[in-house]
Amino acid sequence: MLRNALEPWHILVVVLAVVVLFGSKKLPDTARALGKSMRILKSEAKAMRSDGADAAGTAASAETAAAPGSPADSRR
Repeated sequence: MLRNALEPWHILVVVLAVVVLFGSKKLPDTARALGKSMRILKSEAKAMRSDGADAAGTAASAETAAAPGSPADSRR
């Protein structure tokens, strides 16, 4: 029974239900808003990853610079 859970006619029924519920005029606006939201989410996730990598690199370089006997320590 669940082997062929998603057949093409199931998708057709879902698409028709969405068109009937939301109307064909609102669907492009909804798709556009969803696309913008996805782009924003993707860019924010990328920024968080790069901030995390920058913070880890900065913390590692600060620890190395503050180590006793290092060249950074002799300049103080």
